[in-house]
Amino acid sequence: MRNMFANITFLRMRRRLLTLALAALVSCAMAQKRSACEYRMEIPVYIDSIQASLRYPLAWTAVKGDVGFDDWRSKARAKVFECMGPQPPAPDGWNVRVLAEEQRIGYKASKIELSLSRWYRVTAYMLVPDGKGPWPAVNLLHDHGAHLFIGKEKMIRPIAETNDVVEDAEKWVQNLYGGQYLGDFLASHGYVVFSADAPLWGERGRAEGVDRSKYDIIAGNMMMLGQNLCAYMHYDDIRTTEFLASMPSVDSTRIAAAGCSMGAYRAWMLSALSDRVRCAASVCWMTTTAGQLTTRYGRKENGGFANCIPSLRRYLDYPDIASLAAPKPALFIAGSTDKLFPVPEVNKAYSVMRKVWEDASASDRLVTVVEAQPHECNLSNQAAILDFLNRYLKR
Repeated sequence: MRNMFANITFLRMRRRLLTLALAALVSCAMAQKRSACEYRMEIPVYIDSIQASLRYPLAWTAVKGDVGFDDWRSKARAKVFECMGPQPPAPDGWNVRVLAEEQRIGYKASKIELSLSRWYRVTAYMLVPDGKGPWPAVNLLHDHGAHLFIGKEKMIRPIAETNDVVEDAEKWVQNLYGGQYLGDFLASHGYVVFSADAPLWGERGRAEGVDRSKYDIIAGNMMMLGQNLCAYMHYDDIRTTEFLASMPSVDSTRIAAAGCSMGAYRAWMLSALSDRVRCAASVCWMTTTAGQLTTRYGRKENGGFANCIPSLRRYLDYPDIASLAAPKPALFIAGSTDKLFPVPEVNKAYSVMRKVWEDASASDRLVTVVEAQPHECNLSNQAAILDFLNRYLKR
């Protein structure tokens, strides 16, 4: 018996040693380097040559004088949709189901489920002010943050959620939003507020659990199927805006888009692509491609496929696409200490947009500021968003 236990112990020790040795070999293999390379910081060493080849032929400044402003907007928007690729099939009705309701001070909070495609349904939060509508509305778009466990809960205080979701949301809002849920703040000032999870966030995540490293793999698999995960996010944002417009509590002529970080990117994209959106507020997401993918600032694009539309850079830069929203009102706030978006490139993007709004005879409708702050949407930013929305959406 003693020998049998000794043999078992020996086998276990040998198995453990083999496992450690294998792990060491894998680690060593991962650390191996060749003397020559073609990629550094996850971008090609010839990045400057690629950047120099990008002419943005559909930018307003490139076609100005050859086509009228409205014709340019129509043609450029069509190119954006073409590059986004096929959209998921439209749903046969919204098929809304109310999952939970909660009365809050001055407004009612609901968790709902609705169809955004014949292929999938999503959960969302909706806040409706007390009293008689219809009300102005905001499609509130959540951030990226490399944090996928929560999505809509970053924007609106959780409704009928588990403790881990509530605790996670509280920590996130404390760190990035000054401890205040932007959605609840706007609802308390007379706005219908809607927020849904983007693909792979919150309740649209992986069955196996959150793993940021899997996001790019999933996006790659979608590309293999001829689909674009980033485009799905934008198509969903367009459809949720259409859903908002269909609600009896909403004035369909007074709908805005707003968000921070990836939510800001989604907000100006939505305003550029949807005529339903009357104005948009974007905090901490605007730059140029030259500033987003470069070694000059010691950083690279970390959002991955969350803002990747293949081939689009051959036609339009980020500020060119945002300018498709002109002459609609737009608010852009950047941070002087935001490490993700260097101020020189932010100002270059602002300059591009200002020229477009000026040519659209709407220079007073574009607000571009750089505040003394990091990458965040603080209480001052939220107050500025409210003032901006009140100016253009309140009767």
